[in-house]
Amino acid sequence: MVEDSPELDAVFHALAHDARREMLRRLATGALTVGQLAEPLLMSLAAASKHVKVLENAGLVERTVMGRRHVCRLRSAPLAGAVAWLRFYERFWDERIDALERVLDRPPAPDPAQARPGTSDETPSRSPAPGEAS
Repeated sequence: MVEDSPELDAVFHALAHDARREMLRRLATGALTVGQLAEPLLMSLAAASKHVKVLENAGLVERTVMGRRHVCRLRSAPLAGAVAWLRFYERFWDERIDALERVLDRPPAPDPAQARPGTSDETPSRSPAPGEAS
């Protein structure tokens, strides 16, 4: 099993927020400034910078300061630990889903009420009343 570590905790913490996941998705296409990361998320530069800091602490983003511009690049290597951790549990999920599939594919068990002799689902027919047509 993949060992728990502060690095792995930091990666999952970074991935826990939708804004940071969106930033990573956009950084996968190339380097962006903090302002460019903030723009589509409708957040201030200060808020975006705080999110980038969380990503940096997890090792997922490398920030380079070029004058007043802070350019961010994706570092995907730390994601490998998270993927390995998830893959370890994938086996468990697959086994549980396979077991559920087997249960759902089984033919239904016969209803004990229907199996008793002398019982049926049909309504018993009644004899016609005197004067009633049969």
